[in-house]
Amino acid sequence: METLKSQFTNLIKYRRLAVRLYFLIAALFLIVWNVDAQSDGKIQAAFAESYKAEASAGYAFAVSQILSVYQADNYSMNARLGWLLFLSKQYTESVKYYDKAIKLKPFAIEARFGMVKALNAMESWDKVKEQYDAILRIDELNTTSLYWLGVLLYNRKNYNDAAKNFEKIVNLYPMDYGSIIMLAWTRLYQGKKTDAKVLFNQALLLSPNDSSALSGLSQLN
Repeated sequence: METLKSQFTNLIKYRRLAVRLYFLIAALFLIVWNVDAQSDGKIQAAFAESYKAEASAGYAFAVSQILSVYQADNYSMNARLGWLLFLSKQYTESVKYYDKAIKLKPFAIEARFGMVKALNAMESWDKVKEQYDAILRIDELNTTSLYWLGVLLYNRKNYNDAAKNFEKIVNLYPMDYGSIIMLAWTRLYQGKKTDAKVLFNQALLLSPNDSSALSGLSQLN
């Protein structure tokens, strides 16, 4: 009987301890949740202020708002800073933050497009090409990357590779004037005059009396 009584007493103690432990954990959880909620609210407020400042071209203040809550491992903060610094023409700094965003989410293409804007402003064409190539490895039919990479290759007189890019877009969008006219000129410089003529005429169908298409046709005659 004494043993049973002792066991019962110990059971009561363990239950009380378990109840105390439960309430302690619950209290700690509420404290952590409250801190997180306050932190989230502060971050959201900083972003809201940055949007307001951006709308009135107050880019320096917009940047300062994000920096006031900055977390190096936060994709959105790095991408936002990249954009704001691009708008304020701090292109090197913009690229730095976009690069951080890309490393955090390497399969997201929005930060890569943001970086391209800054690299374009810096005329860093090789690095622009790197980003378009990276985007196309992620999304091989991304028409924006296909088009502008095609333009870059065209300007470098790399007509064979440029044609491949424009052709992919035209296959997807047979009535896309921009890609058709670029493919027409590319075919012309490749020496494929028959293809070029068909494409220039297609461009005229989409853009009547188009000066670029008429100029191209005149060079074929």
